[in-house]
Amino acid sequence: MRIGRRGNAAIEFAIAGPLLLGMVTGIVDVGFGLYEAMQVQNAAEAGALYAARHGWDQEGIVAAVTGSTNTAGITATPAPTKFCGCPSASGVTSAGCSGTCAGGGAPGVYVQVNAALPHLQIVPYANFGVPATLTGQSMMRVQ
Repeated sequence: MRIGRRGNAAIEFAIAGPLLLGMVTGIVDVGFGLYEAMQVQNAAEAGALYAARHGWDQEGIVAAVTGSTNTAGITATPAPTKFCGCPSASGVTSAGCSGTCAGGGAPGVYVQVNAALPHLQIVPYANFGVPATLTGQSMMRVQ
């Protein structure tokens, strides 16, 4: 009864193999993208922590962002900024440094740190939902 059944497994594998390979490639690419996104966010937070410890030092913050992880290619883009603002329910509202906030307090001095990393896909023509540039942002009150 085995006559005529030789090679069935090879044909089934030839049909299912590319589908499985595509699925595995997509999972690996998304996994690498998530890992890199975490590294970018960690780099932005490292820059904000540097600002909290050492005050406003743009070159030091940039060095903290680029040197915080082993992931090559992370940049502090756009450059860190220092501004005065008032805390609100939706975040920090930019305000003049000599004014007063809605609650009557003085505005605080904040540092915003950004980090970016270009993501190289495993299969460049496929779109697995990972953006081409991964970004992270962190904000810290320094005064």
